[in-house]
Amino acid sequence: MQITKLIFQAILLIPVIASAHGPQPTPLQNVPIPSVPGLLDSNDPIVVDKAKAIVLGKALFWDVNVGSDGMACASCHFHAGADRRVKNQLNPGQKGLDTNSQTFQPLASGVVGGPNYTLSAADFPSFDYHDPLLQSSGISFTSDDVVGSAGTFSGEYASVNQFSGMNDQCKRAADPIFHIGAVGSRRVEPRNAPSVINAVFNHRNFWDGRANNIYNGFSPWGERDPNNGLWLKTGARSVIPYRLHLENSSLASQAMAPALNNVEMSCNQRNWPEIGRKLLLRQPLQNQAVHHADSVLGVYSLSSLDKQRPGLNTTYKNLIMQAFNTKFWSFSGSVPIQVPSGHTPYNQMEANFSMFFGLALQLYQSTLISDQSEFDLSPRDPITLEPTWQGLGKTADEISALTDGYETFSAVHCNLCHSGPAFTKAAIVLNSTLVTPKANSYYGSADSPIAYGLNAFGDGLAGQAAGISQNISLITRDTVTAGSRLLDFGFANSGVNDPNTDPGIAGIDDFGHPLSFADQYVDYLLGQYAAVLDPGVKTVRSCDFIVPLSVNIPASFPDKFSSSDGIQLDGSRENNLRQQNCNYSAYIPTIAAANAALISAPAKLAVSKQGVFKVPSLRNVELTGPYMHNGGMATLEQVVEFYTRKGNFNNPDKHLTVNQVLLQFDAGQRADLVAFLKSLTDNRVRYEKAPFDHPAIAVPNGQVGDNRALIAGNAMAAGLAKDEYLLIPAVGADGSPTPLLGFDTYLAQ
Repeated sequence: MQITKLIFQAILLIPVIASAHGPQPTPLQNVPIPSVPGLLDSNDPIVVDKAKAIVLGKALFWDVNVGSDGMACASCHFHAGADRRVKNQLNPGQKGLDTNSQTFQPLASGVVGGPNYTLSAADFPSFDYHDPLLQSSGISFTSDDVVGSAGTFSGEYASVNQFSGMNDQCKRAADPIFHIGAVGSRRVEPRNAPSVINAVFNHRNFWDGRANNIYNGFSPWGERDPNNGLWLKTGARSVIPYRLHLENSSLASQAMAPALNNVEMSCNQRNWPEIGRKLLLRQPLQNQAVHHADSVLGVYSLSSLDKQRPGLNTTYKNLIMQAFNTKFWSFSGSVPIQVPSGHTPYNQMEANFSMFFGLALQLYQSTLISDQSEFDLSPRDPITLEPTWQGLGKTADEISALTDGYETFSAVHCNLCHSGPAFTKAAIVLNSTLVTPKANSYYGSADSPIAYGLNAFGDGLAGQAAGISQNISLITRDTVTAGSRLLDFGFANSGVNDPNTDPGIAGIDDFGHPLSFADQYVDYLLGQYAAVLDPGVKTVRSCDFIVPLSVNIPASFPDKFSSSDGIQLDGSRENNLRQQNCNYSAYIPTIAAANAALISAPAKLAVSKQGVFKVPSLRNVELTGPYMHNGGMATLEQVVEFYTRKGNFNNPDKHLTVNQVLLQFDAGQRADLVAFLKSLTDNRVRYEKAPFDHPAIAVPNGQVGDNRALIAGNAMAAGLAKDEYLLIPAVGADGSPTPLLGFDTYLAQ
């Protein structure tokens, strides 16, 4: 029996040895954006004019009229797709489970920040050790406060004006937490805002993955939502309830949440038809300057070479009519849905405004691809395809540092989570597409094309070490502190903080279902098929797991199923075997064996989900601080120190790749790794050149006063503080002469 186990363990090592360092970092040039069947390509498409839909999406993304009190989507994503504000950006950690989650705690500087506090460099990191490179040195400081993004004053929604006015009519008062004395400040989101640039490649969006890959047209939840939220015209006098099923549309799903969230953009109880009623007859960006040379909006801009003016020469209604299929907006009557007391019935365009908004934003954000960084533009070695950094104006010392940083990135296993050209395993469809052989298909630069196929991320099937395969892997099985566990693919627990401060993917949706796909896969194994809500979970291939779940060996294992327990070929339940191009034998437990293990061997079905979050892209990471889901680190140097000491908080679900102790011994190597990360910055992003140009926007940047006193007198309610604003000027396609800087530089100002 012992010999059998040793043979089995040796077999498992073969693919690991063949690809010891995992996926090779590769360029993003010429990669395919995941397709959305039915959106543009059918005989009866939803969007009939893509260019007009992108115009609509860009206008809506930047328009402060979308929010209840001056918040646009861009208000939290105006700086390299992220948020670099430093005033009134603290949340007490409201995702937590203990009493501290509702009260502000001291920061690293010793200050209790609270509402309207202005952050400084001394406030970071939020979790530190006496020696920042060694966990054994002991914790010197910790705080559960989160650096998030300031949003709304909230309030109870009443109504809107259809033609003018930025602010909705809401009953507003000082928030129970976000106030100083009797004066209210804007509320702050309990997670850090990630960048929207390259987010189109994420299979799911938000840190906890709640923005589903399937877009239903009206909510973030995809197939989980049992409702029909749209109306389809079927005749001159008839409409019927309707829902979409659009794959690879998590950006549209994501767009459904913030505009109704009473922390981010909305008053309580506002709905999508009311947002449509507010905007449809308005001039887009009616109070915001639009550069005459804006790469998307310029032809509609009222500005000239000599003078910038607000707004576009059209209405939102006209753009929707030009962009979308008539069956979604042309019904002349009202639709039979409930309206708030005292409000007139909604027309079809108002009722379907969520769909117009979601798909337009997705199409606009799909243009925000940053594939022109120094890493992408560098010539590549013809044999290894590694960047040479030649021809970029680098000194010999700089080339040496970048070369060392590139090698270190893989040597310390950053690439096992930040995999593929988007530098994240969350780009599931993209990565799977590129490792699937396809004749005459290449990505990367024209000078150094990389062929689609098993070696697309390096020789020796390198993608396998990260679990990347030709198949859409929604779930994998990998090694965490507590052993081998199932987990959602593209998500990880890096030990940033105590999982009790934020459950991450261990949370639930609006209907009480687990966010974790791995939880659903366990239900599938148990034969509880009604609990499997998301497409793709039932067809997960066990043979693509990084660590096997089941083996065809007559032995007993504490953490995996064997033939002694009862196993069956994967796919045999559906009469569709899933054993092609497998890493190892494709087996799953029988339903009886899985249910027996719940009692006798629960480790076999264990799921890693507590404190687990989506792996973010590292592209433009130089500009997108603060870092981590809690915004607890201000610099890339602090991030590298965090990984060097094996994270902040040891817990059962922490991923074992958070273990870069080799970096403890060489400060130069750590500096070189940071230099490599900065090579991922696209200068078009840095200088806001097309497609990253934008209209002007006034972003709420704290309130008049400080963290000790607020000045009341906001026009929306006497008990609210007056706003201060960060004025972001309009930029045209040629960009700005002033570069965007890293978050830490704004802390010092």
